[in-house]
Amino acid sequence: MPDLTTTYVGLKLRNPLVAASAGTTERLERMKKAEDHGIGAIVMKSLFEEEVCRIAPTPRYKIIRRSLNGWSSFVFYSYEQASGWGLERYAEELRRAREALSIPVIPSINCITDEGWGHYARTLEQAGAPALELNVSCPHGSIIFRGPDEAVAEMVRVTRLVREAVSIPIVVKMSPQLTSPLATAKALEAAGANGVVMFNRLVGLDIDVEEERPVLHGGYAGHGGPWGIHYPLRWITEAYPQLKIDIAGSGGVSSGQDVVKYLLAGATVVQVCTAILLEGYEVIGRLLGELQEWMGKKGYQDISSFRGKVSGKKILGTKEVDRRHDKKAYLTEKCNSCGRCVPTCLFRAIEMDKDKGVQIKEEACDGCGLCVEICVRKGVELRRIAG
Repeated sequence: MPDLTTTYVGLKLRNPLVAASAGTTERLERMKKAEDHGIGAIVMKSLFEEEVCRIAPTPRYKIIRRSLNGWSSFVFYSYEQASGWGLERYAEELRRAREALSIPVIPSINCITDEGWGHYARTLEQAGAPALELNVSCPHGSIIFRGPDEAVAEMVRVTRLVREAVSIPIVVKMSPQLTSPLATAKALEAAGANGVVMFNRLVGLDIDVEEERPVLHGGYAGHGGPWGIHYPLRWITEAYPQLKIDIAGSGGVSSGQDVVKYLLAGATVVQVCTAILLEGYEVIGRLLGELQEWMGKKGYQDISSFRGKVSGKKILGTKEVDRRHDKKAYLTEKCNSCGRCVPTCLFRAIEMDKDKGVQIKEEACDGCGLCVEICVRKGVELRRIAG
């Protein structure tokens, strides 16, 4: 059986899967469910100094379904807000969790004053926090709505402030809405962070066209879903070779393969939120099982054997991309001439013949591959051409 153990900001974890800060980690009984289903560590639902954020509106979740040409996707739109507790009650729940659970439980804080950052951090350290996540980029906080340069400066300043206040490891949860995520991560490392989370949720807006107003509570909200994995993968592959601190990948995890992708990119651990909310805590076992299955198939005995394997020089630059046009599209026996691919061909290489059905003009085909992706029957494929 492959070994899933790992070390994150100095903490020993039985596996790299971390329950991200959310309602799923707010109370001990929910944390216990995550532990019982195999999670490696837990980040508690964030504690906010700003008290209005402790009162969540209802409803606060919406699944926005989208479709185009038969392809379906969804956006998980949420306005979850912070823990409903004050500092003392939150610290008590941390103490209870530490006594009842055998896995690391990491509190998360978001403050609006310098005094708050220092006081909250010290109080939770005294309550036994093994590490601390700084939620300086919450979609509902104030930092996210400032300009990118000011937001980065504030994140760095807060990191230094908390670093001076406590001795435990600190992890900074980064916003994806930054001009230069890599430069930001480096600045946070220099400021004393032991790790970074790439990334928090995006801030978005959806509009009810019948009511002519924003959906849910009437304002902006965080949004995510399986589509959200690609942006953090891009930046983790670039950051991994250049950072000495740990990276938590976050966003878009819906399968064990997604966990693998984050680890291949260079993530130390992988945070999961939406999958637990939409599938329940049972999804944890599925993700871990699929991770182990992949490692067994590949012959990897431990995570360090493949972490960061797809990063740095593995990512081709603009001048290194193979630009040869040596492939063309060809029909296979599975084509039923449905015609779905015809209007999508920019090169007019695919036509519908009234007698023969779909036909491809080889001389006009550019080999772009879109028709292959459009066809759900595998009725077209790319083949290498001679010369």
